[in-house]
Amino acid sequence: MQQLRNVIATIIIFTDADQCVDYLSDIKDEKVLMIVSGSLGQHVIPEIQACPQLDSVYVFCDNQSIHEQWARKIPKIKGICTQIEPICKALEIDHKHCDRSMISMSFRGIDPLFMYTQLLKEAFLEIEDDDATSIKELVDYCRLHNAASPTTLEMLEREYHHHPPSWWYTGPFFIYSMLNHGLRLMNVDIIMRMGFFIRHLHKHIEKLHGEQQSNEPTNRPFTVFRGQGLSMEDFDKMKQTKGGLMSFNNFISTSRQRDISLGFARLSLYNTNSVAILFVMNIDPMVCVQSKIPYVDVKGVGYYDNKEEEVLFTTHTIFRVNQMKRIEENDTDRLWQVNLTLTDDDDNELNTLTKHLRADHKWTTGWNRLGRILIELGDPAKAEHLYTILLDKASSDYDRVEYYHQLGTVYTNMGEHSKALSSYERSLEINKIALPPNHPNLASSYNNIGEVYRMRGEYSKTLSSFERSLEIRKIALPPNHSDLAMSYNNIASVYDNMGEYPKALSSYERSLEIRKIALPPNHPHLAHSYNNIGMVYYNMGDYSKALSSFERSLQIRKIALPPNHPDLAVSYRDIGGVYNRMGEYSKALSSFERSFEIQKIALSPNHLQLAASYNNIGLVYENMGEYLKALSYYEKDLEISLKALPSNHPNFAQSYNNIGNVYSHMGEYSKALSSYEQSLEIKKIALPPNHPDLGNSYNNIGAVEKRNVILLQQVETFPLTLYD
Repeated sequence: MQQLRNVIATIIIFTDADQCVDYLSDIKDEKVLMIVSGSLGQHVIPEIQACPQLDSVYVFCDNQSIHEQWARKIPKIKGICTQIEPICKALEIDHKHCDRSMISMSFRGIDPLFMYTQLLKEAFLEIEDDDATSIKELVDYCRLHNAASPTTLEMLEREYHHHPPSWWYTGPFFIYSMLNHGLRLMNVDIIMRMGFFIRHLHKHIEKLHGEQQSNEPTNRPFTVFRGQGLSMEDFDKMKQTKGGLMSFNNFISTSRQRDISLGFARLSLYNTNSVAILFVMNIDPMVCVQSKIPYVDVKGVGYYDNKEEEVLFTTHTIFRVNQMKRIEENDTDRLWQVNLTLTDDDDNELNTLTKHLRADHKWTTGWNRLGRILIELGDPAKAEHLYTILLDKASSDYDRVEYYHQLGTVYTNMGEHSKALSSYERSLEINKIALPPNHPNLASSYNNIGEVYRMRGEYSKTLSSFERSLEIRKIALPPNHSDLAMSYNNIASVYDNMGEYPKALSSYERSLEIRKIALPPNHPHLAHSYNNIGMVYYNMGDYSKALSSFERSLQIRKIALPPNHPDLAVSYRDIGGVYNRMGEYSKALSSFERSFEIQKIALSPNHLQLAASYNNIGLVYENMGEYLKALSYYEKDLEISLKALPSNHPNFAQSYNNIGNVYSHMGEYSKALSSYEQSLEIKKIALPPNHPDLGNSYNNIGAVEKRNVILLQQVETFPLTLYD
């Protein structure tokens, strides 16, 4: 076992085949290397060989010849061994290959993470942790999680400063693998423990790059190679990106030797779920100097003797995808050459958006900036984890204010309104003591508190908080500042909720005017503005204008956000709502279901937006006359709302009203009347007396009572007759 642990840190042993298969099925974003006995493997491996998570299998047995016949048919079985030593040597190669193949990439126009590439890099390099403390925290974390052998960890703790960072990175240690894992999955625990190493390795490459360049007789362009596997999904993304930009979201190892890199690529051919890629990278040293993209020849500073002629590039280096062509080989069509050129970021649209995103985060640095990026990417759980750790370590009120504020944002996005309100109020309390009365930070606190009240349906408190925020911003900020746009937007949302649609439309349009001036054309805040204006038109019954606004919003969000971001679900939901009102029920159902699929991935199971999706799908089924399906979805909506909202929240009025409608359609008028009356009682408490929804409730109750009277008259006229 120790021999294996020296090669692979995480080892899980199964004696039950079903448990093993279940574990493999649940694995995501990881590769599995498997050792299996011959008798068990003969039955299990054929069932699981197609799993993309399974990379390599080794059969460990007493008699090779017995198992060769069935094993030869399965490409992922790379060896049948009677000794553990050859398996360990093979696993070391496989492990290294998996790490190379799983390096995180992002593609311009497909992965919104690409927009944050430079901001992430800046965040990592800004962090100034205490080195001794950081090394100890990394070692302690690895010991706790069995991430490396005790011998390696003792050596790291004792000898870290005896070797350059490139030595640790290129050596047979856990550093490369763990860093790759952390950056690929944006694992907060790993990134926080390895932030110091990211900074050390970058500065080391930067320093050596300057020294090596000064000794070079010429700055002629040169070519390096990199061989690895790509998942089918990433390969498709790359084909879509041809001519565009891509980023390697880690330090990348390359070689000046084509044949060595091609050999690494061919290792992926064993896995039928992968495409083998030989990257051919054209490097212009002058571009590297202009764009501050350092690289280093690791000869003399790496762990190995550098027969590969390895060249190591800094993290988050950007390339342009020039050409993709299949390498002709008789036995495969999954070996490709991809030609890349290192770029100087000459994508003007991307640069403009990155500058504005950087300006949005100009007062945040290091770990705080990383948290802001996680929020923007729609990953609130990771952001919460990060800010909770930062809050525990905070040494000043300035930091505490910021971390409470960001936790409030995180909890708002997660639908945890009480926690959000508590965090925002804690931040405001500290700021009131430390800041003058018209400081912009106070406006942000009032704004965010108002947003939580709005979600809770407490509209008078919402409007009061938003107006206080706007007053401060008018004094403290220039007239076209994006924060003023936010204030107008939020005040409009309250008027929208209160049914005062002309006032809402006016404020939303004022917000959009400012944002068009202050922001680039594909900024997510513009998508919010178009979406909100569309919602007002929807409420006013102008469905063509509503659909136009919603589709403009969706167009921006597809460019600016990750594919499963909750805001995309909002766009599909709202488009579905318009189609429903226009009587195009199949389009409505398709849009609502697309929204629901995103929400199931992105949100917690009791999130209010899931309740809204159940309501919307129920509404379509009601309009299609499928009342039992409609009732089922409405009841799921109500079930979530009862867990998440106070008892008199306006959403309940809508839920009970919809359930009443279904019962009315089904002729169950007493149940319909009960639901309508529950809806009316809530509306009387939650809405102003002239809100149009109150009139709808009175109309529904009147209509059901009238039907009840007619039904009673029919019963009296046609009495029930019993037959013997």
